Amino acid sequence: QVQLVESGGGLVQAGGSLRLSCAASGSILRFSVMGWYRQAPGKQREYVATLTRGGTTNYPDSVKGRFTISRDNAKNTLYLQMNSLKPEDTAVYYCNAPTISWGQGTQVTVSS
Repeated sequence: QVQLVESGGGLVQAGGSLRLSCAASGSILRFSVMGWYRQAPGKQREYVATLTRGGTTNYPDSVKGRFTISRDNAKNTLYLQMNSLKPEDTAVYYCNAPTISWGQGTQVTVSS
């Protein structure tokens, strides 16, 4: 089974930027869709971006215009560029694809 490993999280001030990476152990083109998700303490996991094999993206209103999902097929890597970060973006961020087990995620902390 393909494994996904997230990285790139950290501590950033409000208004700052981070780029998350999700490295796959195999080809990501096998997936019809991939996405980024997050889970804040005491809250349910929610999606923040999805990208289909054909290149269609989708974002919830909470991050639209601030976050951008992309991929590098040659590197089997999914990215999430996060700009204009807000304290409410603080969460553990995960990448995922259908049938793939959840990984450890990467912590993003935005200070006010």
